[in-house]
Amino acid sequence: MALKITVIGTGYLGATHAAAMAELGFEVLGLDVVPEKIEMLQRGEVPMYEPGLEELLRKHVAGIEGASGRLRFTMDWAEVADFGDVHFICVNTPQKHGEYACDMSYVDNALESLAKHLTKASLVVGKSTVPVGSADRLATRLAELAPAGDEVELAWNPEFLREGFAVKDTLHPDRIVVGVRSEAAEKLLREVYASPIGEGSPFVVTDFPTAELVKTSANSFLATKISFINAMAEVCEAAGGDVVKLAEALGHDDRIGKKFLRAGIGFGGGCLPKDIRAFMARAGELGADQALTFLREIDSINMRRRGQMVEMAREALGGGSFLGKRVAVLGATFKPDSDDVRDSPALNVAGQIHLQGGQVTVYDPKGMVNARRLFPTLGYADTALDAVRGADVVLHLTEWREFRELDPAELAAVAASPLILDGRNALDPATWRAAGWTYRAMGRPAA
Repeated sequence: MALKITVIGTGYLGATHAAAMAELGFEVLGLDVVPEKIEMLQRGEVPMYEPGLEELLRKHVAGIEGASGRLRFTMDWAEVADFGDVHFICVNTPQKHGEYACDMSYVDNALESLAKHLTKASLVVGKSTVPVGSADRLATRLAELAPAGDEVELAWNPEFLREGFAVKDTLHPDRIVVGVRSEAAEKLLREVYASPIGEGSPFVVTDFPTAELVKTSANSFLATKISFINAMAEVCEAAGGDVVKLAEALGHDDRIGKKFLRAGIGFGGGCLPKDIRAFMARAGELGADQALTFLREIDSINMRRRGQMVEMAREALGGGSFLGKRVAVLGATFKPDSDDVRDSPALNVAGQIHLQGGQVTVYDPKGMVNARRLFPTLGYADTALDAVRGADVVLHLTEWREFRELDPAELAAVAASPLILDGRNALDPATWRAAGWTYRAMGRPAA
């Protein structure tokens, strides 16, 4: 009999996972506690921008003409428990307010709400990013609450989604990691992921703590690499070097690799910053805080970049006040191909300049609605051209393809001053300078 899958939580991770499971051929039932979210998903609409996700949903959601009908949504915990053989928990684990530690309340509530209805054999699989040790505690709680007792088991299967590539990362993962306590749990998860395993995705079987550590340690390594090249950019600025050429030379060393070596205003988003902070907090609880003290400096380097971009803009405008100066900001999201503005370096820089008296106008291809909600006092434009109109300085802060393909001459014609600061080292300096712009970027020579 074919496995039936449920997905608890239909946010960014859950909606993607549910649609992908339906694409892999499973009957899927998604659950959320927010009625508006369920209504949207039932119409085949997603509450966030993620390339390819809405198309995938519309291909499978029951009730949509021409869809496979393999994907449905509900708010009923009993229905989910009765339906599923494998239950994926995909809820959010935000940073606790005023602390570095992770807020586990959503995961705890999801597990407890589901567990009390589990009257038949099933596997509960955590996908949320949690502090190491959580799975062990949750397995005990599951055993206490589930009416089916020993017939219900927990496994941990961390997610490795990159915003902008989430559909691809789910259907064709670069690795599948499962923390299990039995061969039966491993066998079930091999069945769930049979298609990607068949395509060659490595399937790594481990214990609970190792599975929990994979995501946080991967994010910590990426954060370290990003902050390393940003630290080198600071040295390049002091020494007159070129961080882009430095990164190119380093990237040819296959022990290092070229990915994540683009210097700029640093990382943001809903994962990297909160994950490395939660990792530090958990290491402290375990008495291993000294092992991760380097992450505090990584976080510090990253946050410092934002202030350095503000100072670079001030210097470019003559070194005085931002009062009365018009500043165009290209980019609001923390990365391209997403509408996510959580902990966005671009919006942070825009907000700091605005607070110091600058007249800031922002344009982003997909993040405008979320940016307005977070920073309602900033100015917003409908196009890049409108944002740049009358600007004394232009800040390129999110590396959207649209910005790389802009016509610098067209923008120069409407700017008050053709002065651009590339906070992502993603534009071609020669092209912009040829069109009459003064081009500056972090960690690169002025000319």
